Amino acid sequence: MATEGPAVRRVQVAEHPRLLKLKEMFNSKFGSIPKFYVRAPGRVNIIGEHIDYCGYSVLPMAVEQDMLIAVEPVKTHVLQLANTNPLYPDFSTSANNIQIDKTKPLWHNYFLCGFKGIQEHFGLSDLTGMNCLVDGNIPPSSGLSSSSALVCCAGLVTLTVLGMNLSKVELAEICAKSERYIGTEGGGMDQSISFLAEEGTAKLIEFSPLRATDVKLPSGAVFVIANSCVEMNKAATSHFNIRVMECRLAAKLLAKHKSLPWKEVLRLEEVQAKLGISLEEMLLITEDALHPEPYSPEELCKCLGINLQELKTQILSPNTQDVLTFKLYQRAKHVYSEAARVLQFKKICEEAPDNMVQLLGELMNQSHMSCRDMYECSCPELDQLVDICRKFGAQGSRLTGAGWGGCTVSIVPADKLSSFLANVHEAYYQRSNRSLAPEKQSLFATKPGGGALVFLEA
Repeated sequence: MATEGPAVRRVQVAEHPRLLKLKEMFNSKFGSIPKFYVRAPGRVNIIGEHIDYCGYSVLPMAVEQDMLIAVEPVKTHVLQLANTNPLYPDFSTSANNIQIDKTKPLWHNYFLCGFKGIQEHFGLSDLTGMNCLVDGNIPPSSGLSSSSALVCCAGLVTLTVLGMNLSKVELAEICAKSERYIGTEGGGMDQSISFLAEEGTAKLIEFSPLRATDVKLPSGAVFVIANSCVEMNKAATSHFNIRVMECRLAAKLLAKHKSLPWKEVLRLEEVQAKLGISLEEMLLITEDALHPEPYSPEELCKCLGINLQELKTQILSPNTQDVLTFKLYQRAKHVYSEAARVLQFKKICEEAPDNMVQLLGELMNQSHMSCRDMYECSCPELDQLVDICRKFGAQGSRLTGAGWGGCTVSIVPADKLSSFLANVHEAYYQRSNRSLAPEKQSLFATKPGGGALVFLEA
């Protein structure tokens, strides 16, 4: 694994319309010129949903859409944040007194997460201020990781202002940890691909320790992203954190069932690792140890031999302490089967059989079914969009990102791309009775993009 930090490129800003526009807006906003620009991409997860926080490998690629920040360090200790999108109000605060409000996932709090992560990593107390203008073209709340891209961008901005160095892996780990300041118990996929992505290849991202392996996607197929136009902000609801806790509880019950020291176990992958068995065998143990009916907090306490107070304070997160039912069997089944699909997907890409696109499509279809039925993180609009994509030529289609809204990703044979785009656009965006905002109607083919960068004016 390479240990170098994100690339630094010198560019003629005048030759890059988006950078030039950002420079001009920065000048009119702050009355000065940015010293540098930082870019961090969004991502699409091709397969491996809701398993990174369980310790399992995922298979994302960076997209061309990104977060871009123009930056000027200033002598004061004030952090001034502005956004090119008028929906996001300006914000300023002392660089040495960062407060992140978990109850309101406002845009600037994601910047503060990245800033605070770097600040705490180096144990710094007397930080210089900066003026920052943020420009994002990742559709917000679409499951393409706009919030994590902003956290990563902010982390790299802060590192650059400080003149310090970290490897891409260290940066990814710090940003993954620091996004939890906003209350989301994520697993680290989004931040890892934002830093470790390389143009032209998807990545198998593995955790503990964090590492990335190239996965060459089939040349005869294109990955197409379609926005359902249903917004889902995972920090604003408890859906996401409930799933994290259900997986944690399932891991503890499975560990106890196999007489392992369950109190130390947090992730489903740890149970498999401790037992030293295959994912298929873990699915059999899940059948044996857990029942499909939901568990009440009282039943969980009985199974683990603890009281309600211990369950709430030692296991559950603050925003899941009042949940009345937990589905452990379904969540564990999804995680172990999805983890197996990721490895199968990578194997097919390596072996490249003649029917490769069809085989990869089948895995994506199985993944969507599992997300819909076992993990219950789909929604009617996503299911409808997946059906439309398959009807018009996708070999496979699935929700991508946290779910409950956001985007689908489909694998489409390259020769069917133009008819696919036209038909899906008409069937979902034009014929839909919903009032879909035109700016959210995104449907586009994507190639694996590069990772986070710093631009200096040549």
